[in-house]
Amino acid sequence: MFRPRGLHGLSSLIRRLHGQHAVYIALIPVRGKKTSTTVKLSELPEGPIRDDSLQPEPVRRKKTSKRVKVSELPEGCVGNDSSEPQPTRRKKTTRIKLSELPLGPVQDESQSLEPARGKKTSTVKLSELPESSKSPGNDESPSLEPARGKKTTTFKLSELPQGPIHDESSPPETTDNGNLGPPYPTVMLQAWRNMRKFDNCVLLTRVGGFYELYFEHASEYAPLLNLKLTTKKTNAGPVPMAGFPFFQLDRYLKILVQDLNRYVAIAEETPNDAANMVKMGGLMHDRKVTRIITPGTLIDENFIDPYFNNYVLAIHVGQQDTPDAGQLSGREALDCGIATPPVVDSAPLGLAWLDLSTGHFFTQLTNVQSLSAALSRIGPREIVLDQDFQKNEAHAIFTILAEDRHFITYSQQGALTDVNEWSSFLEEDVPDSTRDSFTDHEVMAGGLLLNYVKDRLQGMSIKLQPPQRRDGMEVMSIDKNSLRALEIKQTMRDGLFRGSLLHAIRRTVTKSGARLLNDWLSAPSTSLDVINQRLNLVAYFIAHPDLCDSIIQLLRRSHDAQRLVQKFALGRGDADDLLALANTIRATDDIVSLLKPTTDQHQEPNNDESCLEPLVARIDLEQPLKLAQRIKDAIDEESIVYQQEVDESEASDLLTLAQDIVASEGSQEDASLLPKTRKKRPSSLRDYYGDDNEAWIMKPAASPPLEQLHADLNLLTDEKTALESKIRDQLSAPSLSLKWNPGLGHFAHIKGRDARTMTDVKALSSSRSTRSFHLPEWTALGQRLDQARFRIRREEQRVFQSLRQHVILNLVKLRRNSVVLDQLDIVSSFAKLAAHHDLIRPLLNNSDSHTIIGGRHPTVEGGLLARGRTFVRNDCLVGGGGGPPKGGLVWLITGPNMAGKSTFLRQNALITVLAQIGSYVPASFAEMGIVDAIFSRVGSADNLFGDQSTFMVEMVETAQILRQATARSFVIMDEIGRGTTPEDGTAVAYACLHHLATVNRCRTLFATHFHDVIDLAAEEGLCDPTGVDAAAIVQTYCTDVQEDGKGGFVYVHKLRKGVNRRSHALKVARLAGLPESAIEAAQRVLTARLEGDGGSRGGDVMESRAADAET
Repeated sequence: MFRPRGLHGLSSLIRRLHGQHAVYIALIPVRGKKTSTTVKLSELPEGPIRDDSLQPEPVRRKKTSKRVKVSELPEGCVGNDSSEPQPTRRKKTTRIKLSELPLGPVQDESQSLEPARGKKTSTVKLSELPESSKSPGNDESPSLEPARGKKTTTFKLSELPQGPIHDESSPPETTDNGNLGPPYPTVMLQAWRNMRKFDNCVLLTRVGGFYELYFEHASEYAPLLNLKLTTKKTNAGPVPMAGFPFFQLDRYLKILVQDLNRYVAIAEETPNDAANMVKMGGLMHDRKVTRIITPGTLIDENFIDPYFNNYVLAIHVGQQDTPDAGQLSGREALDCGIATPPVVDSAPLGLAWLDLSTGHFFTQLTNVQSLSAALSRIGPREIVLDQDFQKNEAHAIFTILAEDRHFITYSQQGALTDVNEWSSFLEEDVPDSTRDSFTDHEVMAGGLLLNYVKDRLQGMSIKLQPPQRRDGMEVMSIDKNSLRALEIKQTMRDGLFRGSLLHAIRRTVTKSGARLLNDWLSAPSTSLDVINQRLNLVAYFIAHPDLCDSIIQLLRRSHDAQRLVQKFALGRGDADDLLALANTIRATDDIVSLLKPTTDQHQEPNNDESCLEPLVARIDLEQPLKLAQRIKDAIDEESIVYQQEVDESEASDLLTLAQDIVASEGSQEDASLLPKTRKKRPSSLRDYYGDDNEAWIMKPAASPPLEQLHADLNLLTDEKTALESKIRDQLSAPSLSLKWNPGLGHFAHIKGRDARTMTDVKALSSSRSTRSFHLPEWTALGQRLDQARFRIRREEQRVFQSLRQHVILNLVKLRRNSVVLDQLDIVSSFAKLAAHHDLIRPLLNNSDSHTIIGGRHPTVEGGLLARGRTFVRNDCLVGGGGGPPKGGLVWLITGPNMAGKSTFLRQNALITVLAQIGSYVPASFAEMGIVDAIFSRVGSADNLFGDQSTFMVEMVETAQILRQATARSFVIMDEIGRGTTPEDGTAVAYACLHHLATVNRCRTLFATHFHDVIDLAAEEGLCDPTGVDAAAIVQTYCTDVQEDGKGGFVYVHKLRKGVNRRSHALKVARLAGLPESAIEAAQRVLTARLEGDGGSRGGDVMESRAADAET
């Protein structure tokens, strides 16, 4: 038994023993025989423990103890009935296990505990206590269940400390007063307040050279970030914490923001003024949240994808457009079997999206029906909805957003409900000619978006480009299913970039050019003027290959001007960015010089050069060239490059050492955590003051004051040299040198024999071979040197801010020039692509026909060539108009599995996309009418999240095509109806074919294994199965298999007119590796079915079961 002195000693002992021993607390009376009554503290109601000066209620003497039920305990507090205090002869001892004590406040002792007669012990499990008596705690708190066999320590109940008992592993409860808080150290208290204010964010607090996490954030995210979790003792209890060096911020932001989809609040250090320093106990810095980083609001982080835009998009849904009570959304109507979509699906929606890293800002009016296609084209990283709209869970857009797995954020609408109120966010006002073109829905979406971005940036200056209104009629619509099936940006099976159309055609040399190409592919143009202008530029560069090569080389000298300029618009950017911008301006000037007509200025340029005039006229370099010259004259490029080389060398050495250690002692997982490249290491104070010849940012001639300051510094440096020489002579110490470090300040340092002889000086530090000591002369001179360096740094910052301001003044011109460079990058890459891959210029018109001779698949061909094989070319003459040769509106294609039907369908859709972005196409001849939308129903997949089977997904996609396709659309459909019975599948396939040919009347390529569809179409007069009638709406084409009579065969990928009713599924099954016994069984069944049907429908019967083998 241990008896501590006083309440403080008892409190300390309880906290030390809690979770380690089963602690019992005994009330020891002064006189009388002790009768022990053991009561678990968990049985006590929540309330304060009153002073032991009040005597407990007397009890009758009994040899037996009575078990106390929890239900018999009064609600309230522990104490005695103060109304009638009476003396007692024998007092009871109450033993209470501390581990059973409920974590909660102990209330005032106003009621008494009446012990019941009988047995004195009562056992209550913690799980039986009401929820209100349990502390939430975290996973790391010690177990409250007492362990058997642990030591017992007895305390007086009166010695328990008054007040709430907390679980030490979790932070104390917050107070109502935001200015007060738990007694944490100031830095932790600042973090605690920021965590309360930004409760939906992970808080990173800057403390000196580190960013730190505290409290539950440290406990939760330290394991996810592979950081060491530690605990700091404070007066309010231990606080979990973790941290990392500040120059690794981008690494951990990537994990939190991109990989874990978390909001991150950055609390930076800001200097305190004198008044705040007094209030905060002399703390030199305050820590306020300066920015909230989300997936859609990245600016210049190293992990941002340089080849794709980082859009955040807002959607505005009008109140009149939300479903009323009893009205069904599109998905609910589908689930209930309603044939026609509800009216709300066609209600307008306002879209607004921007990229903070480039300053692009767009708006568009769409509807629920077209929302999925718009989102696929834009590809936002984050979607913002009005906070008040969150309650409308039945709205159809939630189904669309959930299926596409978009990251959704809710925000207040704010007051930015007019375009004129956007001026403070824009680099220039919205032109009067376009201000009235924005619809109310677009304006509300734009206001919601700007208000959200303003809140995320926490007061940071924002300068965006004026909003551009996107008209859906100006671009080709490609819905998400077609984007995936055509593998435009990534492969359908693996989701990889390699193997996609973008991978096959991207030859750009700038990052901003790659982003623009991605936009062009997502939304090909429908304007003949725009398309032909691009094609003319491609043709010009093909005709002038030397000029094309020179342009590409100059583009390699340029940098990502879009994001460079936006850095400065947001008040960021450094000297390296200024140099990169200056190099880009100079490269632009050289490009303009190459593009100017070589003929005499009084002569008219020839037809080839006329296409360059509009491009060159858009470039304005008068003021940017002056800016570039100022930057070159001011910034010391050699000094910066030298410093970068030193930093990279040191980082490489450290990385090599880490890799050696991991190779010898670590695991493969440890090796994977090592960074591949290292960001330049920031200079330490030792490096800052280590040498007289520092790596200054600016040249001395950058400004007259700076030049004078450098002259003063040189004089002081000469004084240091003279002083050093003088002291060496006086002390006869040739090894003496004058140095500085953060710990000793300015000191003299000697080594070798000089150190052994200089024993009469007062040493600051010494060893057997060195000695350091202060010299008043050097201390005074060193302080003057420090002041001179400080004044130079201050003047450098002033010059740097002046250059940054000049960049902002030229913001509009720099952005317009960078757009021209991006377009030049794309068209020059198209020219190189056409020359290397034998592409031809397509002819586009406003007809509704396609005439493609010798077409090839742009991605499949490359894969075949890599394996030494050639691609079989095919023609496609589909459509109702245009010049000869003419084809039907629909091509109905049959043939064996693996014979290239799906490839043929996709290649013609991709050729159409390439033509309308302004690229040459893989064909011998191509003439086509402008297509307003491409629809694709290819491949199969279920949607378990949406509770949809494979066939249901197929029907939903087919329904969208039949409802949305126009006479100017291009549709490819592959094996419609294969997910059900042959009879039902045939009926569905024919119905789709009939609707496309007679209702939509659009250009369609339709592949099927249901050969009865051909007979049904022939009965309706839609097609001639023999292929003789060239005027039929539906034309039949097929692929085939050529057999050698010895069991061998080859696929004939060349299309021919007619119908092939044999699908040869067993040949594919044998190639796939099916056991021979299974092949033989299938052959028996197929032969029997063919004989039973007279050989006319055997292909249909077999193929309805083998259709899934088609790839």
